[in-house]
Amino acid sequence: MQGIHGSEHTLPLSELFTLVLITHNRPAFLRRALQFYSTLPCRILVLDSSSAALEGAGAIARTIDYRHLPEFGYWGIQNKLKYGVEQVTTPYMVFASDDDFLVHEALIESVDFLEANPDYGLCHGYCLMYLTHSNYVQYYRRDKKVQEDYCADRAQDRVLDCMSQYIPPFYAVHRTALLRDWYAAMPDGTIFQWQEIGHVYYMLARAKARILPRPYVVREVNYGRSDHNTEIMSTLSFKDARSVADRERFAAFLATLPTGISDLDEAQTAQFAMKSFQALADSLAQRNALTIEPIFESYWKDPTVGPKRVFGTEQYVEMPFYNQAFFDRLTEYEFLLHAMPAGRLQLEEMEGALLQQHRLQRTYSNDSPETIQNRLLEAVQLGAFNRHVVQKLEQQILDKGESAEAKVLSDWIARLDSVPTFDSRRLLDSMPSGRLLNWLQARQPNDTAVRKINQHLAATGGGPQFGILLLDLEADMDKLQRTFDSLMESAFRAFKVVVFTTGELPAVTTEKHTVHFVKVTADNYVDRLNQIARRSSADWLLLAEAGDEFTAAGLLRASLELQKADGCRAVAMDEIHRRSNGTLTDIFRPAFNLDLLQSLPALMSRHWLISREALNDVGGYDREFADALEFDLLLRLIEAGGMAGLAHLAEPLLLAPAASMAPNEQARQALLRHLKNRGYQAQVSAEAFGGLRVDYRHTDRPKVSIIIASEDNQADLQRCLVSVLQRTRYQNNEIIITDNCSQSAELLDWLDSLQQNARGRIHLIKNEQRLSSSALLNQAAAQAQGEYLVLLAADAEVINANWIEALLNQAQRPEVGVVGAKLVDREGGVTGAGLILGFEGGVVSAFVGEEKDAQGYMYRLQVEQDCSAVSGACLMVRKAVFDELGGLDQEYFAQAYADVDLCLRVADHGLLTVWTPQVQIAHPGTLPENPQAVAALRKKWQARFAQDPAYNQSLAVTGTPFTLGEAHAVDWAQLLA
Repeated sequence: MQGIHGSEHTLPLSELFTLVLITHNRPAFLRRALQFYSTLPCRILVLDSSSAALEGAGAIARTIDYRHLPEFGYWGIQNKLKYGVEQVTTPYMVFASDDDFLVHEALIESVDFLEANPDYGLCHGYCLMYLTHSNYVQYYRRDKKVQEDYCADRAQDRVLDCMSQYIPPFYAVHRTALLRDWYAAMPDGTIFQWQEIGHVYYMLARAKARILPRPYVVREVNYGRSDHNTEIMSTLSFKDARSVADRERFAAFLATLPTGISDLDEAQTAQFAMKSFQALADSLAQRNALTIEPIFESYWKDPTVGPKRVFGTEQYVEMPFYNQAFFDRLTEYEFLLHAMPAGRLQLEEMEGALLQQHRLQRTYSNDSPETIQNRLLEAVQLGAFNRHVVQKLEQQILDKGESAEAKVLSDWIARLDSVPTFDSRRLLDSMPSGRLLNWLQARQPNDTAVRKINQHLAATGGGPQFGILLLDLEADMDKLQRTFDSLMESAFRAFKVVVFTTGELPAVTTEKHTVHFVKVTADNYVDRLNQIARRSSADWLLLAEAGDEFTAAGLLRASLELQKADGCRAVAMDEIHRRSNGTLTDIFRPAFNLDLLQSLPALMSRHWLISREALNDVGGYDREFADALEFDLLLRLIEAGGMAGLAHLAEPLLLAPAASMAPNEQARQALLRHLKNRGYQAQVSAEAFGGLRVDYRHTDRPKVSIIIASEDNQADLQRCLVSVLQRTRYQNNEIIITDNCSQSAELLDWLDSLQQNARGRIHLIKNEQRLSSSALLNQAAAQAQGEYLVLLAADAEVINANWIEALLNQAQRPEVGVVGAKLVDREGGVTGAGLILGFEGGVVSAFVGEEKDAQGYMYRLQVEQDCSAVSGACLMVRKAVFDELGGLDQEYFAQAYADVDLCLRVADHGLLTVWTPQVQIAHPGTLPENPQAVAALRKKWQARFAQDPAYNQSLAVTGTPFTLGEAHAVDWAQLLA
């Protein structure tokens, strides 16, 4: 029997219907949803389990009943929904998620249908999916045309019919009594998959259901994970014993419920429930009712017109979405989507647009009304819902006397004012790029500081002079202008710019001019660079590209610091990179770091300030390495004078396009040439992410002594030893177990048998009295026969078979003293990747909690680099160095942090501590809780704790390592002292 499509009820909607809005920790979504539903003439019950309440939620409309329910949290969804159902007093209700647009007319029509058809329990329509981007919306077909009336008299038929062409009914309009019965019957702790499966089964088993042939809801695509399918599919389809038992258990539960299913006993009803589960699984697998197919996109870039929709090649006219009335509704929804942005994807894409709009609103000394208006027009195209940009454009047009054009914008602003439009500057400030902009702004010197700096430089001979070698190989005047504008705004004038351009020369200039243009080709520009460098009178030369923007503080800071930098040959400064999507990221480099330079030339070799004299001494730039000019130059500087005079200044100098991380063959060849000149027959391979990996191909196969401490830790020790014996490919090793007076007879017996059966490979040292941890390891090191020692924690486990080879690859270099490993847990998370000194006043491990294969800040989880210290959980050191330094400090670091102290003494000895990700060790990575040892470290190594050279003082020193530090002004007065 078909339902009746009419209603004679006379009660107002508010007495018939309640919309229950569910949300959790998504305030932007909730504000937008409340704005959308505020015009619906019924009660809006908000169930907000967020940790913090949304201020002013109840004041948006009198119909809103806002309940802050943090006690339910994220995982308490079942109890939260049950609570919500119990609060509803109207005969009909609907659940709505905070990212849904339930079509108001469809809700009213569904209520009318249920009023007219008392044997129906739920009613809804078809769903369209959306995904919001920065300035457009993608739409997807989700539902296929299905049977729309589940009106069979037999409950079994209704259930199977619905399950066999499953369109989720969770967000349908329901009879409240049915929902209340379902939530009262559902067992506590039912997982969401079974909540959804049980919901459709129970509702169809209790009453008929109707799908109206109309658009009912516009839902956001769940782009983090699949919508409905994946979780339910796995629950219904997995064949393992546990999954099968779960299905049987839930079917048995459903069989106990009083429903309309007849002529079956409880066991048969359970079997029928299992049959319905299979029908649902088949429906999802065959995609006969649900799909995700893009159908059109809607762009809203121009405030003077509505959205422009671009349709795909395939459309589905059998669906009820193709009518002007519904498209008008979509326009209303899109207005809210753009005016009240929410969601990770939309905000991530908006970040670049907001940043570009911020830049386009700036004015310059050479601006005209036309150039300002053109930039504002471009800014509006990037985001017509940025109220501030539209207001500026309106004012600009009014200033030109074009009132008719301004009126259109004024009307648009009034429309924006009708909803709580986002504050563009506040939104940008909340994003990484905005925080970075504010951080840079805080470092900009004020007029007083600039005046004092210039007076100081004038009194000291004018300070160093900078020569900027600017490559304009694309002949892009807009990019050149951007660079020039930034220089003019920097309040620094002790520079000359030579532009090497492939375009037509805009003026006839000489090297005496502040800006000199030189005509070049792609084949001869390197030669011309060297000619200019040889003739230059500048103290420092910088190679940059058109479009690079100088920061306000960079050159000023460099001019003051380099006055006191006798013997300095080259200086790396920090950078801000602009990604392809327009967003900004900081590139805050460590102090000169040989291995990071070799591993990551794309990030570590750009934009160095090079002493003109040093550059010319090594012959300038090499045309053979035109795609790696700066990297090759730095390597030749190292060949000529070692690492002396290579410095770093923690101050951003440039905003530049992000470096290409594509493999660079010329960079690889430059490093091969360099390593050959240093005496290595190395192999250099390019990593997929753009880094370089060096196999030094040492010919020696030295003996390695692996030292493991034992102290009543048999289980740990056995796991450690098994991993070493089974996963170590390098056989020229010995294992020394040094026991610290263990009391376990079982452990001691096991150690004795181990030594007897090890055929000389395992040596046991027993101590009758307890020693400190450092003394214990020193004792073992004194008896070691290997040229290299490995200190390996007993609770560590070897993961990769080439671990010793990878350690020796670094440790056999004459400039290296210590090598450390990457520590991970058994689930693949990072527990340690080198140590950072001075963080929160102590010592912390880097990148704890990152995924094992994560790239880390500046790819530092993936490449070899020099660290101040590495963990003694796995540490290789040359025995001769260990002995020369007197081993581990038994006086101040007897029980903790002797590994850190050793690394710092190795550095004072002129040797590097290298961290390599090529060695992975399973270890918890926890650091000792020993305040006395930390205090002793701080006292002994004050300078290293004040500024870890492998870190950067602009990065955070509290909270999370390798994140942006607090914004603060440069202490210009101290620099002038």
